[in-house]
Amino acid sequence: MRIAVIGCGYLGAVHAACMADLGHDVVGVDLDPGRIAALAAGRAPFHEPGFPELLGRALSSGRLTFTTDLEEAARVRVFFLCVGTPQLPGSNAADLSFVDDAVRSVAALVAASGRTAVVVGKSTVPVGTAARLAPLVEAVGATLIWNPEFLREGYAVRDTLTPNRIVYGLPDGEDGAAAQEILDDVYADQLRRQIPRLTTDYATAELVKVAANSFLATKISFINAMAEICELTGADVTQLAGAIGMDDRIGKKFLQAGIGFGGGCLPKDIRAFTARAEELGAHESVGFLREVDKINLRRRDRVVDLAKQVLGERLVGARVAVLGAAFKPHSDDLRDSPAVDIATRLQGLGADVVVTDPAALPLLARLHPALSQAEQAEDALRDADLVVLATEWREYVVMDPYDAAELVRTPVVIDGRNVLNPARWRRAGWTYLGLGRP
Repeated sequence: MRIAVIGCGYLGAVHAACMADLGHDVVGVDLDPGRIAALAAGRAPFHEPGFPELLGRALSSGRLTFTTDLEEAARVRVFFLCVGTPQLPGSNAADLSFVDDAVRSVAALVAASGRTAVVVGKSTVPVGTAARLAPLVEAVGATLIWNPEFLREGYAVRDTLTPNRIVYGLPDGEDGAAAQEILDDVYADQLRRQIPRLTTDYATAELVKVAANSFLATKISFINAMAEICELTGADVTQLAGAIGMDDRIGKKFLQAGIGFGGGCLPKDIRAFTARAEELGAHESVGFLREVDKINLRRRDRVVDLAKQVLGERLVGARVAVLGAAFKPHSDDLRDSPAVDIATRLQGLGADVVVTDPAALPLLARLHPALSQAEQAEDALRDADLVVLATEWREYVVMDPYDAAELVRTPVVIDGRNVLNPARWRRAGWTYLGLGRP
């Protein structure tokens, strides 16, 4: 199958390389010449385990090319839309301008070529977007399918090649059935392996992604709300989470209390979902998501407050080592990162903050040049008055507290992810402060 992937950011670049790895001829299209040049040269513009190797393999096969010129996709049969839908400045709503522009550009190309095509939306969009865009696609003889992505950063290659489900949002009638057959050919490898495929209408397909992310965000904020209660009562939120997670109706996943979620999906998606519900007159239906967002942000406040309590008047000029910058391990994504938020706020209060991270420092230097950096955790820890574990990279989780105590000036640690062993760190002479843990 000849495929074009419009938008070669995190989602699009991974999708393009995976489709080529499955045997399709793929052209990736993006307006950013720097990004295209990097991808064409086999350089991954972001940190994602397994992606550099996949990219190199796909390029070497000759089945994957990148370009800034959409005209090079004129003979393509399937167009995947993988452009971003960021949060609008000053609003909770999603910015759909990139999606709209991509649809118009693809429609014009299809019209000029005179070929039939299937346009497949993968971007996360507010419900009702596909129904609004479908007439533009149908007007040039093409068919729109909405096929939401469910990638987890750090596992994107695996999630693309072996997803836990594939969802098609289809129009009614013969056009929808014909388009489904074409997309089945694209995903033939996955379908042969019995990966579930669900076919539904546009609105349901759009809601699957935002509803799933809203549920996950709610689960995280729920356990963080319980952490607030634990801090007032002396209970241990980690034991609480373990106990309630044994109920198979609840499960243990996403019950890790800490400084909360960040990244380019959960915060943006729940806010956009809330904004769209308000447009539909259903604000009460998702009103709880506003509290989910507030709880999440409060956990960052809690770490800043703990730092103030620990350092007191010594906060100004105190050296604070922040372990981690990315919003989660196995990623260099700094979008809405709790770690960066905490680091910049402590710096704003007068602390001498130094940040370390295995993957995100180059991006941190571009976006937050005022923050000091250390390539190695040992350098960040040296002479620190306070240590904040903000991203649970494995090297921080398994760090020897006795060795670390020899580097710092004052052995005080705030475990923002509740991943350290409090007893062991205290035996090593540390003042250990967890979130919702005694």
